[in-house]
Amino acid sequence: MEFVDLRSDTITRPTEEMRKIIAGAEVGDDVYGEDPSINQLEKIAAEIMGKEAALFVPSGTMANQIAAMVHTNPGDEIVTEITSHIFLYEAGGLARLAGVQTHVLKGERGLFSPEDLDGAIRGENIHFPRTTLVTFENTHNRAGGRVFSREELAPHLEICKRVGIATHLDGARIFNAAVALELTPDFIAQDFDSLSFCLSKGLGAPVGSLLCGTTEFIQEGRRVRKILGGGMRQAGILASAGLFALDGFEERLARDHQLARVLGGAIEKMDNFRLEFPVESNIIVSRYLGDKPILEVVAQLKEKGLLVNAFGPDSIRLVTHQDVTQEEILRAEEILETI
Repeated sequence: MEFVDLRSDTITRPTEEMRKIIAGAEVGDDVYGEDPSINQLEKIAAEIMGKEAALFVPSGTMANQIAAMVHTNPGDEIVTEITSHIFLYEAGGLARLAGVQTHVLKGERGLFSPEDLDGAIRGENIHFPRTTLVTFENTHNRAGGRVFSREELAPHLEICKRVGIATHLDGARIFNAAVALELTPDFIAQDFDSLSFCLSKGLGAPVGSLLCGTTEFIQEGRRVRKILGGGMRQAGILASAGLFALDGFEERLARDHQLARVLGGAIEKMDNFRLEFPVESNIIVSRYLGDKPILEVVAQLKEKGLLVNAFGPDSIRLVTHQDVTQEEILRAEEILETI
């Protein structure tokens, strides 16, 4: 059986053209700074995000954890939203690696209020940890791919700037946000001290993420990457795929968003499913209204040829990506209708 795979945009496979680029990549030892493909990727990534420098790492999780380790000292406190990736899905790395305490705020679709943020920042007191970092996520996975505009985040960033607290953007899907907002990525990124983004999600590369910031920040990040085992030697074969993926991403991601809106519109008309959030990018979160356990629903969908992820006790997540065709979206609609 051929499956329609909507579990994630991480499941994409390199195109034939990308494979040719990978095969011909120039390589060197990146730990010595001698891999020309990685050097080029880091230079272009920094330029795209309007930052001084960038660092190629194996994953978005490592990029976020490096950022936390550079921005903070053990015993500090970071503030993040309760459904953020850095809090939910990074295996407790903030505690184990950075040695920081996490102050989570409940947000509205992935974003806490400026007032709640202001109240969470610790005053100078020997009894309290120091608040040294606030993190944000755009687009926001658990909020159904929600896209945050610069104006929505401006009050939060102003508070951090006023009190001298660093800000980090988990921009794993920042290119989706840029396409949805019809803006360039650097416009979204410019007010943050650092940001990470993934090559292996909507961009369609097989491996890798970039961490961007000041030259000094990235120099320290390179040292921390070595501590975490992230120096990958002749990894230009991976960086070359990333360079290819960054070229002309707008049309590809816009298509993903359009397919997600088509599927979301169909789901909204079904008897047993309802959209949990408006579809703003390439992620659809749908609540199941029937009486079956959600894992049973996911299993039944798989039996019929549709792969999705359970996303809580009564919801599923479906993600469009470059390997999904319009015909497969129609087939996914038909399968969902049978549940």
